[in-house]
Amino acid sequence: MKRALPVLVLTVAGLVPLWRYEPSHGTTATEPPTTATTPSASASGRVVAGPTVTTEKGDVQVEVTLDGDRISSVRMLKRPDSPQTKGAVPTLIQETLKAQSADVDTVSGATVTSEGYKKSLQAALDEA
Repeated sequence: MKRALPVLVLTVAGLVPLWRYEPSHGTTATEPPTTATTPSASASGRVVAGPTVTTEKGDVQVEVTLDGDRISSVRMLKRPDSPQTKGAVPTLIQETLKAQSADVDTVSGATVTSEGYKKSLQAALDEA
């Protein structure tokens, strides 16, 4: 009986954070979209927005600027608001500019966002 009270108190203390936890439900970032360009990017490029891809972490949408057949810049119009996504976006954009395609590696820790990014990017490239 002496152990029952501490066990009960610790159980309740452990459950309180679970009750108070509020997961993000597809919120988009409140800061400006992340962009990157290559040095030869021109202002007269063709801009194509990919579709919004809904993931379990939130919506992802990519906008691509093409200079001829080259990808000159990529911009995230919508992305999940999470620390993993914030860290993954620059890597995804850099790898896209390097590969000049949607065939880029998934960023560890942001797998869901990476997959949504690649789908939106590929759709934008297909449309262009």
